[in-house]
Amino acid sequence: MKEYKSLVHAMQSGVAMKMNKDGGPESGETSPKHLRVGINSAMCDHAALVRLLIKKGVFTEEEYFEEIEAEMRREVERYERDLSVHYGAHIKLG
Repeated sequence: MKEYKSLVHAMQSGVAMKMNKDGGPESGETSPKHLRVGINSAMCDHAALVRLLIKKGVFTEEEYFEEIEAEMRREVERYERDLSVHYGAHIKLG
């Protein structure tokens, strides 16, 4: 979980930088209402699906945590690529 938390923080930095480059936190996909509705919906859907799949024995909780860490690493890399292109410099988050 330590690595996952570090990756989440790195992704958070990428989101903050994107908010600033896209015209501020009140615009587009980073507006508070847009973000909150999306987050709440995704959290509910995700929690239900994970609970069901673990309950049915499709994967274990440990496997689940390994995969969310790997996916968060990919998300950080996506932000690093986008921000590096935007700023014309190598951006490393985290």
